[in-house]
Amino acid sequence: MSCEDVVRQLSDYIDGALPPADRAELEHHLATCHDCHVVLDTTQCTILLYRAARSRALEGERRRLLLEKLQRACRGCGGAQPNPPRRDAG
Repeated sequence: MSCEDVVRQLSDYIDGALPPADRAELEHHLATCHDCHVVLDTTQCTILLYRAARSRALEGERRRLLLEKLQRACRGCGGAQPNPPRRDAG
């Protein structure tokens, strides 16, 4: 599987819609290709951030769980960890 194939099938992979054989082949490629692994991690982080931004009210436990999920997802990106948003004083 080429890097181009991975990018083409990434959405279906993330959605869990790939047939088992294709999923296994893609996962093998991800395990051996750092660049594609970074693309996957970055895409997953982007999806989580987009979903968080669309949410109207993230308070309490829901907010805490989302931030933990974002931090776990971004650990694989090799980038900085997201900081919890600060609340305005007024």
